[in-house]
Amino acid sequence: MKTISVFGVFVADLCFIARTIPEKGQTVLGSQHIVGPGGKGSNQAIAAAKLGGRVNFITKIGKDKNGEMALNLYDDLGIDTSFIIQDKNHSTGVAGIMINEKTGDNAINIIPGAAGTLSSNDIDSNLNSIENSEIFLTQLETPYEVTCYAMKKAKEKGVTTILNPAPAQKINDDDFKLIDFFTPNETESEFYLNKKIKNEKDIEIASEEFLKKGIKNVIITLGEKGCYFANEKENFFIDAYKLKNPVLDTTGAGDAFNGAFAVALAKDLDIKKALNFANQVAGISTTKLGAAASMPSLEDLEKF
Repeated sequence: MKTISVFGVFVADLCFIARTIPEKGQTVLGSQHIVGPGGKGSNQAIAAAKLGGRVNFITKIGKDKNGEMALNLYDDLGIDTSFIIQDKNHSTGVAGIMINEKTGDNAINIIPGAAGTLSSNDIDSNLNSIENSEIFLTQLETPYEVTCYAMKKAKEKGVTTILNPAPAQKINDDDFKLIDFFTPNETESEFYLNKKIKNEKDIEIASEEFLKKGIKNVIITLGEKGCYFANEKENFFIDAYKLKNPVLDTTGAGDAFNGAFAVALAKDLDIKKALNFANQVAGISTTKLGAAASMPSLEDLEKF
């Protein structure tokens, strides 16, 4: 099993669950409130670890109760915490998540806290984490320049890079060449190409445009429709995993997909098997409430 290095954000998720997500100026009565671990980087590290991956996580947290929650969880899951920086001058990040209990749809507001102060010096101080890994997985919740610096260091050492471009923000043209696997969803793809994606043909064209930017492999995740893969040699759609249980909460499904995909690469699965595995894990995650709490274990996969 190859080692996976994840760079990203931990935040404490404050989930508010109600029959609808409030609109501007509206107050709604909720049915449930959950506080738990979140942040895309953390969720993806947890997803990979629960699936048996060898994972280390680079992030920055505060010296507070939310930071303690993160460290205790990672220790329980066997995630290497030696690359996690504790900053006494900043609090651990938090996220407010509104969830529609009927559809599982969500709206999220993230305050990165200590993780928002991550710097290139922090990457240099933790280069062992990246250099001693075979796979590097990251997102765009950390400061952009630092994320690209980390990807550049990974590429210099021949490490396979996965960028989940969420939340979507501008990527410099040269930086696309640092990406081995690019995993946007439909909305993020629309942002980068500045055009609407309405059908399968649009998805195929979008992938071609991404490949022209220098990305080696494109995976557009399509929610309940599965995903689409393309590189210079092949392209195909993969259907979503057929669920036995109803969808409760889509929060973290993309993180489940990315963490699972990293594990599949670490196990040297071929691309179709890797994507089917990631689809299955992402699908099962939507049948549970919460983000990190919804990440399936190997035992969960066996039950399904």
